[in-house]
Amino acid sequence: MGSSQAAVSFLTNVARAAFGLGVGATVVNSSLYTVDGGQRAVLFDRFRGVIDETVGEGTHFLIPWLQKPFIFDIRTRPHTFSSVSGTKDLQMVNLTLRVLSRPEVSRLPDIFKTLGLEYDEKVLPSIGNEVLKAVVAQFNADQLLTERPHVSAMVRDSLIRRAKDFNIVLDDVAITHLSYGGEFSRAVEQKQVAQQEAERSKFVVAKAEQERRAAIIRAQGESESAKLISDATAAAGMGLIELRRIEASREVAATLAKSPNVAYLPGGKNLLLALNPARFGYMGLLQ
Repeated sequence: MGSSQAAVSFLTNVARAAFGLGVGATVVNSSLYTVDGGQRAVLFDRFRGVIDETVGEGTHFLIPWLQKPFIFDIRTRPHTFSSVSGTKDLQMVNLTLRVLSRPEVSRLPDIFKTLGLEYDEKVLPSIGNEVLKAVVAQFNADQLLTERPHVSAMVRDSLIRRAKDFNIVLDDVAITHLSYGGEFSRAVEQKQVAQQEAERSKFVVAKAEQERRAAIIRAQGESESAKLISDATAAAGMGLIELRRIEASREVAATLAKSPNVAYLPGGKNLLLALNPARFGYMGLLQ
């Protein structure tokens, strides 16, 4: 009987010890929290509200139930959003903007108070569209291509300044995509075709002008040549012309002599020298 009571008492003590250890472990576990690398914590106290100091990396203590940690990721994260904006000449442009953002660490308690943990999703799309529309409205549609570095710089400066009002740091801002509406694309294509036709017309006009000048120069050369020949004829008589005629006849005779299909017939009455004289006399009598 005594041994059974001792056993019950021992088990009871063990159960109490285990319960105390469990309660102690639970209290200790709930009193610790860990902030990983690239993160910061903001503590909320039920009596004091959000504590103004930011908690760094490592394991830290808190008062269970009274305090609660909220973890922020302070590493740079990419965000992409699109916007349809109107240009100065009333053309619609599709723009895609990519930004690399992170919170300002020293201002995390203020960010938590005003925006919460999803601060970037609440702020960046709205201010990004606002800045894009404001900047694009200052340029014509074609200037967005010809002056793209200037446009990107204006968007970056305006967006960085605007995000700073919300305690957000932007490490990079870039326009990754730019496209125009269908009407503007067709207008650009028609303009290119018209420019090509204009250049072709200019080429045709220039070619005609060059041909006209060549004809004038050729006519002037022929006129000068005729004048020189006339002067030479007046000075030396018709001998030069006869010489040229003889040279031309010699060239014609040499060309004809090389052709096997050409027969020579003497001119005038000499055509009958090769005929039979007796027959020629008989034919004369018949006449």
